[in-house]
Amino acid sequence: YTPEEIKINKFVEGTLLSPTDKEDVPLVIMIQGSGPTDRNGNQSFMKNDSFKKLAIALAEEGIASFRFDKRILQMRELGLKEEEIRFDDFITDASSVLDYSKQNPVFKKIIVLGHSQGSLIGMISAKDKADAFISIAGAAEPIDSLIIEQIGSQMPGLKQNVQESFKEIRETGSSKNYNPMLEMIFRPSVQPFILSWMKYDPQIEIAKLDIPVLLINGTNDLQIKEKEAEKLKQAQPNAKLVLLDKMNHVFRKIEGNALENSKSYNTAGLPLHPELAPVIVEFINTLK
Repeated sequence: YTPEEIKINKFVEGTLLSPTDKEDVPLVIMIQGSGPTDRNGNQSFMKNDSFKKLAIALAEEGIASFRFDKRILQMRELGLKEEEIRFDDFITDASSVLDYSKQNPVFKKIIVLGHSQGSLIGMISAKDKADAFISIAGAAEPIDSLIIEQIGSQMPGLKQNVQESFKEIRETGSSKNYNPMLEMIFRPSVQPFILSWMKYDPQIEIAKLDIPVLLINGTNDLQIKEKEAEKLKQAQPNAKLVLLDKMNHVFRKIEGNALENSKSYNTAGLPLHPELAPVIVEFINTLK
């Protein structure tokens, strides 16, 4: 396989990884999860190379991929401020990759693969543009409902405050009455982004797709539980649902406890879950 650096526009730069035989190959466009995540699936203090490893595994099976850095990694260079970023910007970037890729006659099929936050971005951008869609650890609930549930299980005493803050954002566009412990979620500069994200319901969006859909979730995912994939399946009955035993949020098979699970987020040397790439390859190979 051969890597090629491609700049699609000022917001989108990434790596096209192509099999040596470039004729008539499927292309997987990879969209990462939340946070300042680069094309390889890494952040400043978190290196696991999840997307890089998956791209290589697919290339070895004759499948090309394009993975790209999120625009928030280059906010300073682009002159962007946090309060200016919207969820729709990520949809725009994914759509730009799709439009660019569709012009290349080498790719016989174009598949969008979205992970976590990228699942929602992917299913929206894939509509009317992609030949298939793959969701890995995608949420089925709007982001405010998901965060309320997560905070409720981790810090039950703050659940009511989170509910009230999200309700205020939905009704007025902002909230000031949040607990200081929730600053990372509700700081004023990020509230416009949260509001723009909240308007999308993954179950509604996935129901709009009339292309083959593969839903993947790990049974050892600390962030997104299997029930989210099952809800997406209910919303899109034609989708194929695969639950991978003991796979966590960064595509690793975790046999131990939560500490081992967390450590894997910053351990690039760990191999991918052994069934992840084969499940994706099988799905792609069955596309007509």
